[in-house]
Amino acid sequence: MSINWFPGHMVKARKEIQENLKLVDMVAMLLDARAPFSCRNSQLEKMISPKKTIIILNKMDLASVADTRRHLEQLRNEGYLAAGMDSTSGKGSREVLQLIATAFAPVREELQRRGRRNRPARVMIVGVPNVGKSSFLNSLAGKKVATTGARPGVTRGKQWVRVRDDIEFMDTPGLMWPKIETVEQGLKLALLDVVGEKAYQEYDVSIYLIQLLREKAPQVLYDKLKLDNLDRSEQELLENIARKKGHLIKGGEVDVEKTCTVLLQDFRKGKLGPLSLE
Repeated sequence: MSINWFPGHMVKARKEIQENLKLVDMVAMLLDARAPFSCRNSQLEKMISPKKTIIILNKMDLASVADTRRHLEQLRNEGYLAAGMDSTSGKGSREVLQLIATAFAPVREELQRRGRRNRPARVMIVGVPNVGKSSFLNSLAGKKVATTGARPGVTRGKQWVRVRDDIEFMDTPGLMWPKIETVEQGLKLALLDVVGEKAYQEYDVSIYLIQLLREKAPQVLYDKLKLDNLDRSEQELLENIARKKGHLIKGGEVDVEKTCTVLLQDFRKGKLGPLSLE
C-alpha cells in the first residue's frame, strides 16, 4: 500500500508556519491520542524548534486511558510539556491552559523587566489534518470560534482566536509530510482520517483495522461486531461482518464496500469503543 499525499495547499501551509513563527511565543502541537507518534512530523518539529512547544494528545476520549498515560509520560521524558484533551467534553482543558501559562511565564517576566505592557500569550496551533484543531479551539473558548469540517485540511488560512483575555491562538492549516515512512504508518493515518480518502483503499484499511482488533481488542469483534469465531482470515471476518450487518446485494452476495465504509466510520466516531493504535 502506498500513500503519498502532499497537495499544493500543504506547501503553502508550511511556508505560512515558517513566516508566522516570529509572531508567537510558543507552539501548541496537536496529535491524535490514538496514534500520537504516527502523527508526529519531524519536518514540522524541526521547523518550530526555536519556540517552546506544548504537545496535546487530542481526542483522548477515543483512546485507551492506559496507552494515553504511557504516551504522555514518554513525551514528558523527551522534555515536552504535554497533556491530554477531549475537545468534545472539554476534559483536560484546565491542564492545557496551565501548561500555556507555565510556558509564557518567562516571556511575561521579560516584558515586565523591560517595562513593557503585559499582553496575552500568543500561541500557534499546528498538527496534521483532521487532528481536531478547530474543535480544540472551540472547546477552550466555550463557543464556536473556528471553522470545522469533516474533510482533512478544511481549515483555511491564518486565523487569530482569543479564547481568554490572556491567550491568543493563531490557527494554521494542518501540515502533512511529503512521504509517509512505512506502510503501517500510512494505514494508521488513513484509519484516523488524517489523509484524504483518495489516497488509500478503504478495503485495505478495514482489513488492517480487523487485524488490530483481533490483536488488541478481540472482545470488540465479539460484542460490537457480533462475530462468534475469530479463527478465520481478516478477509473472511470482513465478509462475516457484512453478513451480520445485513449488507447484501443482489443474489445474496455481501456488500463489502459498504461494510468497509461503515466500519471505518464507526471506528472514527468511537462506536467501537476507545482503542489506541500504538
